[in-house]
Amino acid sequence: MEKPSPEEFVFLLARHERLLGAYVSTLVPQPSDADDVLQEAKLVMWRAFGQFQAGTNFAAWARKIAFHQVLAYRKKRKRDRLEFSEAFLNAVAEEIEVSSAELEERERLLHGCMAKLPEEHREVLRLRYLEGLDLDAMAERLGRSKVALYRQLSRVRHLLHGCVTRELKESGFGGAEYAR
Repeated sequence: MEKPSPEEFVFLLARHERLLGAYVSTLVPQPSDADDVLQEAKLVMWRAFGQFQAGTNFAAWARKIAFHQVLAYRKKRKRDRLEFSEAFLNAVAEEIEVSSAELEERERLLHGCMAKLPEEHREVLRLRYLEGLDLDAMAERLGRSKVALYRQLSRVRHLLHGCVTRELKESGFGGAEYAR
């Protein structure tokens, strides 16, 4: 079997980094500690990437490594008073594992739904969520009122929610539990 390339690691990590960060943050309550654990997990992943089987589930592989880094962090921090039990951490990790397929599917469907939007709607989303502009800055840049932009963002969010919900139902994730 062919050894995975460093470029493949970077691509896969970038694709799953946000969900991996959320996973670690769920298991490590202090944000600065969660960042440290995530960085350590990424280092372990990089060192072990030669053992990763190309074509298998990178997200599951990465979560397993991150989970072991969380356990290592917990051993170091044993003396802290507020600690979650290992049974609790295992339960949370298992729940995340079960829901990760749905989250990945939602993200994929969201990108597809966004691609269907008119360019004007995609531009408003890009300014708000990629550039992080607030309504004042958006209104100034686009020459529109804040109220009009607020209404447009609300409509676009509603459209995206409806689109993702419909697509989830069509793809087999359609139970009421997924139409949050």
